Amino acid sequence: MTADTTPPHTGEDWGPFGRPLFDHPSARALSRVGVVDVGSNSVRMVVFDGAARSPAYFYNEKIMCALGKGLAETGRLNPLGRTRALAALKRFALLAKGMDIQTMTVVATAATREAADGPDFEAQVLAETGLKLWVIDGDEEARLSAQGVLLGWPDAKGIVCDMGGSSMELARIGGGKVGKRLTTPLGPFRLQQIEGGPKKLTSRIARVLKEAQDVLKSEGERIYLVGGSWRVIARLDMERRNYPLTVLHEYRMTERNLLDTLDWIAANDAAVLRARTGTSSERMELVPLASEVLRQLLAVFKPSEIDVSAYGIREGLLYEQMPQMLRERDPLIEAARMAEMTQARIPGFGKKLFEFLTPLFRDASKERTRLIKAACLLHDTTWRAHPDYRAEACFDNATRANLGGLDHTGRVFLGLALLHRYKNSRAGSRMEPLFRLLTEDEMQEAEVLGKAMRFAAMFSIGDPAQAGRLYWHPRKSLLELELTPLGRDLFGEVAQVRFVSLALAMRAQPRVLDAA
Repeated sequence: MTADTTPPHTGEDWGPFGRPLFDHPSARALSRVGVVDVGSNSVRMVVFDGAARSPAYFYNEKIMCALGKGLAETGRLNPLGRTRALAALKRFALLAKGMDIQTMTVVATAATREAADGPDFEAQVLAETGLKLWVIDGDEEARLSAQGVLLGWPDAKGIVCDMGGSSMELARIGGGKVGKRLTTPLGPFRLQQIEGGPKKLTSRIARVLKEAQDVLKSEGERIYLVGGSWRVIARLDMERRNYPLTVLHEYRMTERNLLDTLDWIAANDAAVLRARTGTSSERMELVPLASEVLRQLLAVFKPSEIDVSAYGIREGLLYEQMPQMLRERDPLIEAARMAEMTQARIPGFGKKLFEFLTPLFRDASKERTRLIKAACLLHDTTWRAHPDYRAEACFDNATRANLGGLDHTGRVFLGLALLHRYKNSRAGSRMEPLFRLLTEDEMQEAEVLGKAMRFAAMFSIGDPAQAGRLYWHPRKSLLELELTPLGRDLFGEVAQVRFVSLALAMRAQPRVLDAA
């Protein structure tokens, strides 16, 4: 772990955002971190860029090699898969050199560790690519995958379930830590070798899961699904439900809905479903077996909710290299801060904007407050877009960006607030189907936040507090603006119109005063 070399506290108050980390030596060391995951089904290279607590994917490439196909029957790696994996690793080694990646970690999981020719493959990779394969055991695979979930969900609590091609790992998480963990032989490639028909297969899956439950002792907790087969099922669940947002990370399902989807998958032609979702034939081939595992997982663990994590072992390796102080940061706020630093016209203004608007949101919950902070940091990051499309660009950035620590409701709330930062009305927007993920009250709150930022941006001087102060009197439904002499000169016609628009959104009476 990188040593904490934070300079002594200078007495400066950084307020609710905390001290920035991007100029910290231990954070800079995380720039361009390369990870290669040699799995039983795919080989993937990811390069994370920058020191943001929410990972930024500089490069991401996957090859479906099926390295573990037939392993349970032959005891050896799939010959064609081995050839394809080696070719992919040669390419990845050259890419890493071209990107000048200083930190490159290559891990191999179930197929390589269990195959009789795994050590030979490891030696061949080193000789022909220069890459050292770190073959990890099931316990370590479960730990790293669970850490990946914690990277995206710092407050996650429940059971992580990571399905690969040859194995399935389970781990308990909570309090920012990984607890009990175990590995099971429930990967689709292994299950393909079970003889005796569907009943035999179901019985075997149920028995293994009951043994896992005896270890983990889950009591109706949330389950976090990690792995490509799970993501395909979640994408099909979206398709069946006509769900408007196709971001898989933090997609949430109930047991009832998911069982309906598993029945729907079984009743429909796989080729048709594959075409509707853009799923590869190699991945779709494994869905029926993954569906049966999921069906039994629901029956044995009886989860309160099923969530999808796009983060897994690769993100877990990044998390492994983070200093503790960085792990403890909010991934959403860190990503928003990085976006402001690199894309806004006035980096640093977001913090002052948040402080200026705080009187309007004193009763906001902790979760709502962090969304308000993120919106203030992001409010000016799409200024380069054409004025006619800034509102849509803001919405797209919030709802479709790879942001951790943000559920789907939060994404749409943030996007709608940013839309109203640039546009008074949301009527007729092409994003309207997504608005149904919010309640009427949530849409109104997002509108208020957006119009508050739209008004306050008129005071884009060093600090809007130099222009005046806002006061909100909810019992009187009164919104007051107290202006300094500087603020009076800045309070032009457009600012006046935007202040009235904000008051209308708050269902309040506007009043403008001069500071004493």
